Amino acid sequence: MEGLYYEDFEEGMTFTTPGRTITETDLVLFTGISGDLSELHTNEEFAKTTVFGQRLCHGMLGVSVVTGLMTRSGVFERVIAMLGINNWKFLKPLFVGDTVHVRFQITEKRLSNSNPKAGIIGRYYELINQNNEVIQKGEIPAMVLRRNTL
Repeated sequence: MEGLYYEDFEEGMTFTTPGRTITETDLVLFTGISGDLSELHTNEEFAKTTVFGQRLCHGMLGVSVVTGLMTRSGVFERVIAMLGINNWKFLKPLFVGDTVHVRFQITEKRLSNSNPKAGIIGRYYELINQNNEVIQKGEIPAMVLRRNTL
């Protein structure tokens, strides 16, 4: 898919991404990149003593997976910029071995005040695990290229 222009989006449109399994490598690499070496993420024996009973992945790894899966959907190839991460909620843990996908909805649409070649779309996301549980949710608005303004 070549992606949608601003004009192609309508409020209420809903999309679902392909799935992805979270691996040990994902956890290890994100730990190194983020520098968050909390024992909850790095020490299996410690993690067994917690309410989770096992290591869990960083919440921000989940957010990063959301952005990756939305890219894989092909819908947002015309996005110029993400404009923020708003009202993000971490509802349930993300574990190595979870298979997740993203469901997202267009929540608003308006022309950009700062860029006449773009519009702004509101996007509401849910990160969903293999048990169909929403484990994270929130909003990531974006600036999207308008058609015929190049």
